[in-house]
Amino acid sequence: MTQILLVEDDPAIARNLVLLLHSEGFTVTHAPTRKEATAALDGYMFDLALIDISLPDGNGFTVCTEIKEEQDIPVIFLTASGDEASVVTGLNMGADDYITKPFRPRELIARMGTALRKSGRSGSTFDLGGLHVDPASGVVKKNGREVFLSALEYRLLLVFVNNPRTIITRGRLLDELWDAAGEFVNDNTLTVYIKRLREKIECDPASPKIILTVRGTGYRLGGSDAAQ
Repeated sequence: MTQILLVEDDPAIARNLVLLLHSEGFTVTHAPTRKEATAALDGYMFDLALIDISLPDGNGFTVCTEIKEEQDIPVIFLTASGDEASVVTGLNMGADDYITKPFRPRELIARMGTALRKSGRSGSTFDLGGLHVDPASGVVKKNGREVFLSALEYRLLLVFVNNPRTIITRGRLLDELWDAAGEFVNDNTLTVYIKRLREKIECDPASPKIILTVRGTGYRLGGSDAAQ
């Protein structure tokens, strides 16, 4: 999965961003301060950083410099200030882009996808049985035609795409999907979402080839090396 470092001190904004990014298939490490961001850089490798400019123990410009020195990954500033000085300062510090709060979720995801592609960190696309998934852009196609999935359906699909050789238990799926789209998911509704997803991505939902049922255990991706 694509690893994201989120440096944001506002708990509400951070919580919503983490939920959004999880729903898009990203793995997120949240650091509310400059100190915690620096510590995270020492312990993990990231693919992209989202940084708030105003932090309680410093500013995002300094964090950006540290990131570029340590890992040289794309940096996108999140700023409540749209003034030209902040924007110019951020870009001069090595930032790849900036986005002004409040922003639309899809705009942020699109900006992130662009930065990841430019850096060569977007990850590979996935193809199976006429299904094409591009995690960087969030586009899903079936036989060349775009398929429109709900946030929870997309998150469900990404769990399989990111674990192609693994039998995934129902319990794990419930953990992965919990609150991803602001909806309550239990064992019964999970069955419903699996059915809905199959109806959108399978040629014959009654005889699935992409998401296979492993009796008594859970599911696995078709064409994988997982043993039944």
